[in-house]
Amino acid sequence: MKNVKVLGTGCPKCKATLRMVEEVARQKGVEIELVKVEDLREIMTYGIVATPGVVIDGKVVHAGGVPARDKVASWL
Repeated sequence: MKNVKVLGTGCPKCKATLRMVEEVARQKGVEIELVKVEDLREIMTYGIVATPGVVIDGKVVHAGGVPARDKVASWL
């Protein structure tokens, strides 16, 4: 199971990224533990300055803007 965090304060792009990660994981049949991180201090610990950010198993894989669906699929 992959640990996936979507970093962002709740903007529309952050919500879209969260939904996309959920949908892609479900379509691929991949079990994930999905967490939405909205605390700015915690977000800052990942070193990103633009949200949404995506962290998989502790590694930042994306920051700023909604990632492409095929990119999300490649992470999972």
